[in-house]
Amino acid sequence: MEFTDTGIILDARAHGETHAIVDVFTEDHGRWAGLVYGGQGRRMRPLLQPGNVVNADWKGRGEDTLGHFTLEMVHARAGEAMGERLSLAALSAACAVALATLPEREAHGRAYSAMSVLMATLDDIDVWPALMARWELGLLAELGFGLTLDRCAATGERENLIYVSPRSACAVSEEAGEPYKDKLLPLPAFLRGAATTATLTDALDALATTGHFIETRILHVSNKQLPEARRRVVELLEVHSV
Repeated sequence: MEFTDTGIILDARAHGETHAIVDVFTEDHGRWAGLVYGGQGRRMRPLLQPGNVVNADWKGRGEDTLGHFTLEMVHARAGEAMGERLSLAALSAACAVALATLPEREAHGRAYSAMSVLMATLDDIDVWPALMARWELGLLAELGFGLTLDRCAATGERENLIYVSPRSACAVSEEAGEPYKDKLLPLPAFLRGAATTATLTDALDALATTGHFIETRILHVSNKQLPEARRRVVELLEVHSV
């Protein structure tokens, strides 16, 4: 079996003394792991940085085998982000979330396309934090854990939706949520599709909500928490917002 696809490097880890096992989020085949011969060498290490876009040729004896990759650089996004701390943190966070949540060898084209859009904006701090939250929201839906944000869980109201219930994953209106607001998650207007500009504060609120559901709906199954890189990017954004 073999295929050729475009993908985003998510992770590379040492295998033996000279090789590496690389996880690539491919456009048409989903998250796929493979051996890269000489992956720990000086020539290959820059290519195997998380966030880089590559052409990937995978070959294996069958679908259940590890197989091996031959990779060619398409876009060195990791190198572009190196000069800006927040951009690099965002790149690392997105790759870490994708690695932690996406099932192996299962195509998720919409999540791939949205991640590509997110990565293309990482030089603009006014844009990417909100896009990261939108990407995570879409990722939840893609994996079967979509939030219901168009009506209040308690009243059915479609206006003044400013909270999300952490239990039901449904929106809650301002009035219905008032007695329980300390236990509810924030719902910025942009996250439910309202035509409004998202501030950094809005984006941080949205990331708190999407992060909660990624952790409790997906990662809890394997006793995992949000990746450290994901927590770190929020910490940096909070400092930047002051």
